[in-house]
Amino acid sequence: MMTEQTTGTMKQFTMNVLNGLSMAILIALIPSALLGELTKAILPYFPSLQFILDATTIAMRLLPAIIGLAVAMQFGRSILEAGTIAIATYVGSGAVRIDEGAFVMAGIGDVITAGVTAAIATLLVMKLAPHLKTYTVIVMPMTIIVVAGGIGTFLLTYISQITTYIGLLIMTMTDLQPVLMGILIAMAFSLIIVSPISTVGIATAISLSGVAAGAANLGVVAAGFGLAIAGWQANATGTSIAHFLGSPKIQMANFVRRPIMMLPILANAAILGALAGILKIEGTPISAGFGVSGLIGPVNALHLMPGGFALFNVLLVIVLFGLIPVALGIFFYRVFERATLVKSDHYRLDFE
Repeated sequence: MMTEQTTGTMKQFTMNVLNGLSMAILIALIPSALLGELTKAILPYFPSLQFILDATTIAMRLLPAIIGLAVAMQFGRSILEAGTIAIATYVGSGAVRIDEGAFVMAGIGDVITAGVTAAIATLLVMKLAPHLKTYTVIVMPMTIIVVAGGIGTFLLTYISQITTYIGLLIMTMTDLQPVLMGILIAMAFSLIIVSPISTVGIATAISLSGVAAGAANLGVVAAGFGLAIAGWQANATGTSIAHFLGSPKIQMANFVRRPIMMLPILANAAILGALAGILKIEGTPISAGFGVSGLIGPVNALHLMPGGFALFNVLLVIVLFGLIPVALGIFFYRVFERATLVKSDHYRLDFE
């Protein structure tokens, strides 16, 4: 856990906020992504499973508060401070609206606004904490909740409009040029997944959906399988498998040291992105950044296909999310290895 002393630079501060944002998204959204769509599919046959759908939906709706809590913990804040930051983030996120005097949960709010509010609240806490001393328990909660929450509420309209326009622009361009945009989006997400930035955070923030989300997801698939294959000789079997069952982010340090290592992955992602455009493979803002991890991407793609879980669709998803990325991963690694641009040691990971 990071302490206040580690936040001396803006870069470190930003990284702490992004790490907290990423962790919160995983905590709050994975249950719904894993169980939500599957539960919806079988709910007509097992009505008693409604509780699972309700529980995972509630978890998803609490995302802004978890963002505040996770960001606070990245900075090693106390229970009082972390709880205060969590409430301020929830207030500023737009997750609750007032309808005829009643407070109504309005989805998960705006993720980027929640992250900004959490950052502002944390910064205020860090500035105020050394001066409040015995008055902390009285002054801290009301000050941070009102000030940081108020700033977040003020910024919400502007930030949400920007992110909405970005998402609409991407999806409109994808509708007009599905193959070209599929290629670009898949390649972009194959790079983002090995950076400190959260693919799920980006996709959720701009409400990426449809073919754009499907292409993004296949870009992550390309990274997961491609990196596992490229480093298979240099890494242990469990480490290699972790690339696609866990996250390709474990290659982040290697990527920073040697960006050229991503050439085989980008080529793989380009073809998968084109196939997403051609075959109209779709996704959701939640599934867009997971690849095959937890089968979130494949299950959501199946759910959104005409005919749902029909045999042909299942076979298509197996080929598209498994066989093709593996085959392309082997092919492009060999191509770039023979061109002496990459080698297995470039992907070596040492966790000892």
